[in-house]
Amino acid sequence: MRWGILGAAKIARTELAPAIQLARGSQLVALATRDATRAAPFQALVPGLRIHDSYDALLADPEVEAVYIPLPNHLHVDWSLKAARAGKHVLCEKPIALAAPEIDQLIEARDQTGKLIAEGFMVAHHPQWARAKALIDAGAIGKLEHVEGCFTYTNRDLGNIRHDPAMGGGGIRDVGVYPCITARMVTGAEPTGIRADLRLQNGVDIFARVWADFPGFSMSFYCGMMQDRRQYMTFHGQDGWLHLTAPFNAQTYGDTALELRSGNETRIERFNEVQQYALMIENFVASATTGSPFACPLEFSRGNQAMIDAIFAAAP
Repeated sequence: MRWGILGAAKIARTELAPAIQLARGSQLVALATRDATRAAPFQALVPGLRIHDSYDALLADPEVEAVYIPLPNHLHVDWSLKAARAGKHVLCEKPIALAAPEIDQLIEARDQTGKLIAEGFMVAHHPQWARAKALIDAGAIGKLEHVEGCFTYTNRDLGNIRHDPAMGGGGIRDVGVYPCITARMVTGAEPTGIRADLRLQNGVDIFARVWADFPGFSMSFYCGMMQDRRQYMTFHGQDGWLHLTAPFNAQTYGDTALELRSGNETRIERFNEVQQYALMIENFVASATTGSPFACPLEFSRGNQAMIDAIFAAAP
């Protein structure tokens, strides 16, 4: 599958462009940017890469079959729709929308055009999460009682788009989405009640604490974008617990381990060789070309956005 990227965002440069080249059955062929300086690292990775000076020009490129969209959050829905209507499959950076009802447009466009539109949650493709779900489903920790997690990092550049409310900035949309989607992914459950406490600066959340009730278990997590980096997820049951040390930035954050504690026994499984972005690209291509199920369809993304919407609505 021949890919184009709309914009030269950092995540496209450091993660997705290399992943497209690494993934079986994919090739990066085009990039849209007016900035030659920002295009240079992509051209170093892919000699002969075509550079378009507008997003529309890339969408008109007949050689491009699929696009990755790493644009600012408030542009995701519009450009996903334009890309699908231009005949391209669409993989969009999270959050794919700023409110759950917006995803209904994307579902309709996917069904009308026959083009795959999906949100780029790489965690949905990492085998540590499939393993976590399998262990919990098999009763390895007994009845699940509580899920706990966090995701923080440091971004104190107030000129960065993540600090701009008009662009859909804030820590919840950037990293808080991950505890939400992984808890929902592992348990197959949706929250029934949410409480939240947000610390705002310049109109965006820079730190958030969230408490959620699910059928039969509870959840708590915190997230932020002006703290020292930290991430983990723990699933605590009546007979044991399951702890993931690098649940989101697997491989790059540190030792990617799944620790299972049951009774007096501790078992650790490691996943340090997995390239989760490349797996996501391979699974996307398989789904787009054969119709095989995609691990994070728009309907599942809509549920996650509904949880994010509920967190904002619950905050005083």
